[in-house]
Amino acid sequence: QVQLVESGGGLVQAGGSLRLSCAASGRTVSSYAMAWFRQPPGKEREFVAAITRSGRRTLYAGSVKGRFTISRDNAKNTVYLQMNSLKPEDTAVYCCAAGPTYSDYAANYDSWGQGTQVTVSS
Repeated sequence: QVQLVESGGGLVQAGGSLRLSCAASGRTVSSYAMAWFRQPPGKEREFVAAITRSGRRTLYAGSVKGRFTISRDNAKNTVYLQMNSLKPEDTAVYCCAAGPTYSDYAANYDSWGQGTQVTVSS
């Protein structure tokens, strides 16, 4: 399995931006499709974005499409989530995940990071 560590979370005002990073170790991240999920306070985990192994295809939840961008740098073994025009409802713990195929289905992913907190103030 691959080990994943997220960073880049924090407190930001509505309308601001953050970039999350997910650093992989143990195995090369190019072997995996990657995704970001989030869990808002008191709610279930939800899909945010996914990217294929090559990075040529991406998938987004409707609530973030046009505001968030997932990308990967396989040479650096890192996946990113650029978040722009943040809203208070984006407040959540954001986790990255690695799996064999590209999907918005959490059960498809078998390696997960611990998560990083993102808080958006109004």
